[in-house]
Amino acid sequence: MIDRILVADDEFMIREVLEETIKRHGIEVVTASNGDEACKMLDKYDCQMAFVDLKMGKTSGMDVLKHCRAKSASTLFVLMTAYGTVETAVDAIKYGAYDFILKPFSPDQTDVLIEKANKWLQLSEKQIYLDNELNREVGFLKEIIGDSSEIESINKLVNRVANSHVTVLVTGESGTGKELVSSAIENVSNPGRKKPYIRMNCAAVPENLIESEMFGHEKGAFTGANERRVGRFELADGGTLLLDEIGEVPMSMQAKLLRVLQESEFERVGGNKTIKVNVRIIATTNRDLKEEVKKGNFREDLYYRLNVVPIKVPPLRERGNDAQVIAEKMLARIAERQKRELKFSKGALNYISAYNWPGNVRELENFIERLGVLEDGPVIEESALPDYIRNPEHISTSSSTSEDLLGTYNLHVIERETIKRALTKTGGNRSKAADLLGFSVRTLRNKLNEYKSSGEWDPEAQLTT
Repeated sequence: MIDRILVADDEFMIREVLEETIKRHGIEVVTASNGDEACKMLDKYDCQMAFVDLKMGKTSGMDVLKHCRAKSASTLFVLMTAYGTVETAVDAIKYGAYDFILKPFSPDQTDVLIEKANKWLQLSEKQIYLDNELNREVGFLKEIIGDSSEIESINKLVNRVANSHVTVLVTGESGTGKELVSSAIENVSNPGRKKPYIRMNCAAVPENLIESEMFGHEKGAFTGANERRVGRFELADGGTLLLDEIGEVPMSMQAKLLRVLQESEFERVGGNKTIKVNVRIIATTNRDLKEEVKKGNFREDLYYRLNVVPIKVPPLRERGNDAQVIAEKMLARIAERQKRELKFSKGALNYISAYNWPGNVRELENFIERLGVLEDGPVIEESALPDYIRNPEHISTSSSTSEDLLGTYNLHVIERETIKRALTKTGGNRSKAADLLGFSVRTLRNKLNEYKSSGEWDPEAQLTT
């Protein structure tokens, strides 16, 4: 939760109105009348949020933002200006601003920004950092770990394509580390992040908003479009745009996406000005896009435009001893963070290597983190591992009941079996099953495709739709 906010503006009345509005939320306010004073306040106080005027004489709001980013990436920065332009907004967001607001603005707008920031902070229990315009939660793994031949080949390919401008399509099951591969390409090609690196999760954006998210919109373009919005392609101009889960882009948007990939130009929703961009595309998907093309769910010309350099990330079960390598490195990081000794016994490592990890690296990461918190150490023995890892054959994959699953902490297995029961209860009706599960139909479909592609379960062989 936010307990302190910095307000920096050279106009006394602006500071007064903001301070009064913020204090209504029960939040402490520190103020500054110029950029230098704002930098000193940020050094002195732990501020979760800051409202900073863009133009304050010698030291601008952008200078304060850069100063803050060098010290800490956790402060949610709102830049205020009476002289707003799209270019200024883009620059602010590239440097990590949380939002950009035009003067004059109402107390209601301030309230909305504070409430939105509070919700974000409540959702963030791990390390938070600002990466261009996107806040994201990260775990322990920030690089590709493994010594298998498969990972060695991926690392070689990453280094070969990093400094070219070609489009890269990264494929693989959920949880295999596709975004790590994408980040590795970006880190090699853009050390120190001098160019923008923008991410967009296509599966997380409602279908009616995806065009606005990609290309932006003009004020008044549709109901609720109260101001001009800069889209992800425009934000990524001169850098890289990661389109995560590209297979979720609806057919209605695929032609427009193909155009910007071919011609490097687009128009904002509700606008008639053609905007030229120079953007390098990295796309990821857990779907078989060739199969989606055959089914008529994905445009063939868009598939070939994306699939210039394909990188397939294999599931963890096909990566030899990598599960053990990842587990040991992650546990060592936990031990270092907690300043204590932790390591696996040989027997525990053998079980970790033998288990097939249906949730892939993501499942392994969550499992190791849980062990690091719950086990005293210094040696984690095989007896500390749950039964589903030591005796995987005891877990039924076809007729488990809720009682059968109470002995496992494997959320992937529990989720899969719950989905099976929901589909059985609804006679295979996916819309009704999605309602029971609290999923969208799209999320349910993605999970069913994942189970089928991994060989865990073929829903079509067991159920009718």
